[in-house]
Amino acid sequence: MEQLLRARWFDGLSSQPRPVLVGLVPGARGPALHLHPLAGDAAPPRVFSSAEVGWPEAWNARRAQRKVVVDLRSAGSLEVEDGARWHAALEAAGGRPGLAQRMQTRWRVFATVLVVAAFGLWAFYRWGTPWAAAQIARHVPLEWEQRLSAEAMQELDADHLQPSRLAPERQAEIQAAFDSLRQQVGPDLARYPGYAPKLTLAFRSGIGPNAFALPGGTMVMTDALVEAARLHRVGDDALAGVLAHEMGHVVYRHTTRMVVEQGVLNVGIGLAMGDVSGIVATGSTLLTSLAYRRSHETEADCFAVALMQKAGRPLAPMADLLLAIDGPDGHGDDKEATSQRPKTSASQASALASLLSSHPATAERAQRIKAGTVRACTVP
Repeated sequence: MEQLLRARWFDGLSSQPRPVLVGLVPGARGPALHLHPLAGDAAPPRVFSSAEVGWPEAWNARRAQRKVVVDLRSAGSLEVEDGARWHAALEAAGGRPGLAQRMQTRWRVFATVLVVAAFGLWAFYRWGTPWAAAQIARHVPLEWEQRLSAEAMQELDADHLQPSRLAPERQAEIQAAFDSLRQQVGPDLARYPGYAPKLTLAFRSGIGPNAFALPGGTMVMTDALVEAARLHRVGDDALAGVLAHEMGHVVYRHTTRMVVEQGVLNVGIGLAMGDVSGIVATGSTLLTSLAYRRSHETEADCFAVALMQKAGRPLAPMADLLLAIDGPDGHGDDKEATSQRPKTSASQASALASLLSSHPATAERAQRIKAGTVRACTVP
């Protein structure tokens, strides 16, 4: 038997509410609401399907609201005096609380949803953004990368780098090794079919021993790195290995992917968190750079191993140079090369961090390069 509840109907046509009786009837697609006139009124009941009713939510599992307001959309609204009876009748008619209501009234549901949401965000950050960036990078024009690279070099030359002091003959020797490696880069080593940037090498001084790659094909080697190779007697094969590593960064479009990753991550957080996304996104940029740089370095090591083996060059000198620069503790043991590093401000250090940061676990990395086997060389 249908249980009827007393209510007041604000139909939107009159300023005065109309007293009515409300019944909730089970249905295939959820409970239906029947609006009955009071005794003496011959009008038939008005029926509202489940989809036509804005069902009120319970805010407390143990204590129901004294009054319940039911949204009837264009037909106005109902005010039910007995909230406890309303929720009991709704449950008896097959009404089931939605996820939002269960989160509001059951802490276990709330905790579960919170954990799932946190895992989803972490999974999106860990796997979703790199995958999306790798796919989107396929469609980034080479001209855009080259323009970005030119602007970056102008800024670095203006603020951080100085012209090379290497003798022209020495530069020519390293350039010849670079050209020899460049000729070995073919489709078999490509990550992106059809992507063939012109690989160029530039020499600079002004910072410590390092080499870095800019998007679109530009690579920079510092005088201090050449000097470190000389001091540790590892020869030009070591410098060639470093250049092969930087070629891997270019061919795999790592800088472009990092830019895209940050954009994808910020957009994803914005969709998930709305107006507060800007606060989180500020920190996420740094997190993306740190976390994904490790996988990028591994990919570049894989590329370097394959290229050096294809060119018939030994891998051990490159590994020895990495250890010599970073040292067993990761801080370097080359006093002469270290003394060439200028004292930079905090802002300068931050600006160069993304290009010149050291890879973690250098000792393990060097051992794998020597063996010619770098873990996770299968690129996704």
